[in-house]
Amino acid sequence: MKNRLLIISILAIATVGSYKFLYSNNPIDKSIKIDKIIVEKSKRELQVYSNNKLIKTYKISLGRNSVGKKEFEGDNKTPEGEYVINDKNSNSKYHKNLGISYPNKQDMENAKRLGKNPGGQIKIHGIKNGLGWIGKLHLLKDWTAGCIAVSNKEIDELYDIIKVGTPIVIKP
Repeated sequence: MKNRLLIISILAIATVGSYKFLYSNNPIDKSIKIDKIIVEKSKRELQVYSNNKLIKTYKISLGRNSVGKKEFEGDNKTPEGEYVINDKNSNSKYHKNLGISYPNKQDMENAKRLGKNPGGQIKIHGIKNGLGWIGKLHLLKDWTAGCIAVSNKEIDELYDIIKVGTPIVIKP
């Protein structure tokens, strides 16, 4: 009887935890001005700030080769450094996206030293069109070519509250 109760309790906790992970999402008040984004690759987190106050944290997927900073096109790494949001695209093949100003001067110099093209087109984006049903299950594996991925619901929210010119710092 004790074992049965323990198993039922564990299953109940796991069910509630899974529901919160997959479905809960308190939307950000659209009147809040987001003035900084910080990505912590090692934690798989994207944090948005207003006036140095953390407003919300999103879980993310990264490039398939997630350790280390992006050095050249095709290395499947997510960049590290200081950038800005330089574009917004509501008609992306990955739902919607926010462009990141990679490569910066340091990235270009590093790629040149390696005799490589630094690449570009680094984005914060949703799930590939037609696969949005995956939702937060995309977090089970790093899968992008170097971008930062969130669910479609989350990129919808970020797209609405983040302006072109917002600084983004991507940390290891």
